[in-house]
Amino acid sequence: MTDYPIYPDLADAAVLITGGGTGIGAALTEGFVRQGSRVAFIDIAEQPSQELASRLTEDARHAPLFIRADLTDLDALRQAAAQAEAAHGPARVLVNNAAFDERHELLDIDGDYWDANQAINLKPVAFAAQAVAPGMIAAGGGAIVNFTSTSYMLNIGSMPSYTAAKAGIVGLTKGLAGRLGPDGIRVNAIAPGWVMTERQRRLWVTEEGLAAMLDRQCLKRTIEPQDMVGPCLFLASDTSAMVTAQVLIADGGMM
Repeated sequence: MTDYPIYPDLADAAVLITGGGTGIGAALTEGFVRQGSRVAFIDIAEQPSQELASRLTEDARHAPLFIRADLTDLDALRQAAAQAEAAHGPARVLVNNAAFDERHELLDIDGDYWDANQAINLKPVAFAAQAVAPGMIAAGGGAIVNFTSTSYMLNIGSMPSYTAAKAGIVGLTKGLAGRLGPDGIRVNAIAPGWVMTERQRRLWVTEEGLAAMLDRQCLKRTIEPQDMVGPCLFLASDTSAMVTAQVLIADGGMM
C-alpha cells in the first residue's frame, strides 16, 4: 500500500464501504484503516473479506468490521448499515463501491436480467445513502463518495445494463448532492478507468487489450486498485470541503 497523506479529520471517523472486501474495495478499506478510521465494510465475498479484516487488524488503530450482506436485499443492506452504526456511531463517510461488471449481449438479455443487474450496480447506491443519511444529518454532516466508471463514456457495447447503471450513478450523485448539501453532506463520484484488479486480470485482460489501453492513456502504466485510494480519501476528507456534485475521472488520461 502506497503511503498517502494523513487527513486528521478521518482519524476515528466512522466509515462505511460497500464491496470493501476485494478489488478496489479492499484497497479502499485498507486506505481508510491506515488513516485510523473506524471502518466497517460490507461484502458478499466472505473468505477474502475475513482474510482482509484479519490482516488489517494486526496494526490497525481500529480493527475493521466486516459485515456480510447481499446489497440487492434492501432489508439486509439496512441491517448492515445499522450494525455498522451500532459499532462505530453514525457514518462520517459512505463509500459506494460495490459493483458487478459482467459482460452481456443486448440481443440476449431480458427484463429480469436488466433488473437484477441494476439491483447490483445502481439501486444500492441510493439506498445505502438513504440508510446513513439520518445519522449523518444528526451528526452535522459527512461525505458520500460514489464509484461510477468511465465505461459509460466510451461507447462500450458489451455491457449495456452496467454502463447505464454507471451513468445513472452520476445523475444520482448530483441529485443526492442537491438534497443533502443543506444538511452539510457532500456527495461526489469517482470514475476509474480500467483498473487491474485480480478479477479483471483473470476474466477480461488480454495482451492486446492492455496495450490498446496504455496507448490511449497519457500515463503509460496500468491503473491499480491502490490508485483509487488517494482520490477517495481526498473527497472523503474536509480537505475537499467545498467540493460536491462533482465527478473525478481517474483514468490515467484516457478520456
